[in-house]
Amino acid sequence: MKNAWIALTLLLAMNHAHGVAIRASSDPVKDEPKITEKDKDHWAFKPLANAEFEARNADWQKAIRELDALAKTESKTADAATLIRRITFDLTGLPPTPEEIRAFQNSALRNPHSAFEVLADKLLASPGYGEHWAQWWLDLARYADTDGFEYDAERGRAWQYRDWVIDALNRDMPFDEFVQKQIAGDLMGDETGTGFLFSAPDMPDLNNQNERRHVLLNDIATAVGSVCFGLTVGCAQCHDHPYDPISQADFYRLRAFFDNTVLPKERKPLGPFVRVFTEGVPASTVFVRGDFKRPGPEIQPAFPRVFGSTPANADRLELAKWITSKDNALFLRAMANRLWQQHFGKPLAAVPGDLGHQGEAPTNPALLDWLAAELPRQNWSLKRLHKAIVMSNYYQQANAPRKRLTGEMLRDTMLAVSGRLNPKTGGPGVKLPLPKEISETLIKKQAEPTADVTEHDRRSIYTFARRNLRQPLFELFDRPDAQISCARRNTSTTAPQALMLLNSEFAHDIAAKIAADLTEKHGSDASALITAATLRCLSREAKKQEIDAGQRFLQKQTKLTSSFRDAFADYCLALLNSNEFLYID
Repeated sequence: MKNAWIALTLLLAMNHAHGVAIRASSDPVKDEPKITEKDKDHWAFKPLANAEFEARNADWQKAIRELDALAKTESKTADAATLIRRITFDLTGLPPTPEEIRAFQNSALRNPHSAFEVLADKLLASPGYGEHWAQWWLDLARYADTDGFEYDAERGRAWQYRDWVIDALNRDMPFDEFVQKQIAGDLMGDETGTGFLFSAPDMPDLNNQNERRHVLLNDIATAVGSVCFGLTVGCAQCHDHPYDPISQADFYRLRAFFDNTVLPKERKPLGPFVRVFTEGVPASTVFVRGDFKRPGPEIQPAFPRVFGSTPANADRLELAKWITSKDNALFLRAMANRLWQQHFGKPLAAVPGDLGHQGEAPTNPALLDWLAAELPRQNWSLKRLHKAIVMSNYYQQANAPRKRLTGEMLRDTMLAVSGRLNPKTGGPGVKLPLPKEISETLIKKQAEPTADVTEHDRRSIYTFARRNLRQPLFELFDRPDAQISCARRNTSTTAPQALMLLNSEFAHDIAAKIAADLTEKHGSDASALITAATLRCLSREAKKQEIDAGQRFLQKQTKLTSSFRDAFADYCLALLNSNEFLYID
């Protein structure tokens, strides 16, 4: 109790320091504050600057020139080896092969621009594109294969939504349609897309199913607001939002669009798609102080008032189409900001999950608005917008921001450079083996790995995503826990990361596999082995001083190990632990 009072005192002090009063009413509709012109004057709510939405069709050069005019290039173009590593990781999450590197370098000698465009088109058309970029969306969707909470029960068909996202991105489904189907796919003949709504944490065994329904609906409304508006609308569950013009009644009007989709049955898990109920649905109300036992005045589904009026009798499909309208500047800015962040590691507006008053204004407002308008100009094609970005001088410059591999990319890269990566796509999540000290904390069935060991080497997107327990490699490299929508991952630097890469059984197995493959091809030719290993792991040729240092290391290490191959495996392990391996540039 003492700690609770301390926390409350601190919260009140913070709000007082910022001059903000919490508005919590027993009649949130009657006491709802009016929307003022000042409320609409925030930068994120304003129309896009100089927005023109005429389709580009094939006019790539104009788009690239406009982007480069807004994003100032500060250095010369990067060399061919750097460019192929950068774009291959960026678009597929995997490193280029030695054969691909050399082929691109040869093509770039003749016509660099044409060679890079051919490479970009090839990568965007590859299955790896959807497998990589789907994780960006699944982070936003708070996707996992389990419920979370105490029992963390499995959701047997959740993977169907994950596969739907991958397939939709690979097919380049128009992005407005893609988002619409997250919200109302069942009303558009494609119900699996609505797995977005039901990706929330859940407690099927909760004694009071009304409470369960209340929590689920609040989570859905919060996720839709966070992902589609880039606003913390969930702050208005219990009281009017203290900073943004979102009232408590606004929150529950948004939630009301989903009221006929959530009538859960006790101990029944959520499925990968929604079901519309026509009977037994409680009236939509505001819940006083957010308490499910205190329903307040009845309300009708409506868009947040700061964005204008709502058509009569609007349903979820109307909501989905309004959200993705090219006139919805906030939606376009939120998505463009996140897309830029994925390409460059840093968003233009620093807090991608909060474009409201507590967030930060973009460092380059004109560029953000240009990107936001460019998405509909490219006929809502994400792939075409990706291409416009990567073909720019800004993207190809030598002094690009450094980006570290995510945990999933790191694991996939280690599998790829060792030749172990299993290219199989789709299907139920693969359960990877866990260290004994972790598996012993789980129920026996939960700890059992997938029986087919070849499945263990599939891409990380296909691994079983448990909400209460992440794979140690993913945990250490900042994978979100899927409890809430994640717009931007943390990038921590800790000692356990280095210890895992240096000492784990997985890292040693990968290094041994690289060593075995290369010694079979090059024998004990130290120079050839070091050159080949560097090209595999770092996507470039080894320098003379690296070859010399590597040869001296192998001479010393061979005396300390049982064989030359073991010594070379240690050299490969050192490459896997280098910053150059962990960072894209």
